[in-house]
Amino acid sequence: MVPPRDAAPATARADGPAGVGPLLRAWREQRRVSQLELALRADSSARHISFIETGRSRPSEEMVLRLAEHLEVPVRERNALLLAAGYAPHYPETPLDDPALDAVRAGMEQLIQGYEPYPALVVDAMYHVHAANRGILMLLDGIPEHLLAPPLNTMRLTLHPEGLAPRIRNLREWRGHLLAQMDRQIALHRSEPLRRLYEEVAAYPVPEETPGAAPAEAAPYFALPLLIEHEGRVLSFVSSISTFNTPMDVTVAELAIETFLPADPATVKYLQSLMS
Repeated sequence: MVPPRDAAPATARADGPAGVGPLLRAWREQRRVSQLELALRADSSARHISFIETGRSRPSEEMVLRLAEHLEVPVRERNALLLAAGYAPHYPETPLDDPALDAVRAGMEQLIQGYEPYPALVVDAMYHVHAANRGILMLLDGIPEHLLAPPLNTMRLTLHPEGLAPRIRNLREWRGHLLAQMDRQIALHRSEPLRRLYEEVAAYPVPEETPGAAPAEAAPYFALPLLIEHEGRVLSFVSSISTFNTPMDVTVAELAIETFLPADPATVKYLQSLMS
């Protein structure tokens, strides 16, 4: 049930070329934090941070986790830092179909079903779909079977020229939003599989704009809407994404619930009539 996950940075012995020091330095530089600033946050000294980064000092397990916390390193990559320092991973990666996550699965299913008739789904860090409600399935009417084969991927479904792309009235704006979102995720996770997915969907041809398609800024929306056709009607949604607070499991940390809120009364009325 769980698709391939993000690739963790290369690891090696703490004193090796890809040891914990260079990895921590790479995260610090990516976050644009100086050694002194990180030392102050972690209740350490700039000298000690420098010694860790150059391999002159081996950090304790507690120090690795503390630095990773202050650098906002994702939990999967925190495990990679621990391995590079010679310690065991701290965060488990429980398969989503494991009985230990029954409560998590049930809670997410209840949440997205309770959101009906509006669309909602659960995705992981690679945008693979793990659950979807009837609002999402309604939007997927008529999508070719090869795009619906598991693992279902929201980016492919949305941007593929045989997917939802021809139905999206403001495709250029929505495509730009999705690609920018993926770019931010790549910067956060430094995931090679996610970068490959980005390159794939960014290369999809963009269909010609539908004559008379209304640009997103033509209406007083409070956020960039998704304007999508369904059976001759143009529905409008704004999306929001929710994640778990302080996750202690890699699988749970990489799950997100995306909900689509109707952006106008006509969309509300239409969806309610469908579900009734």
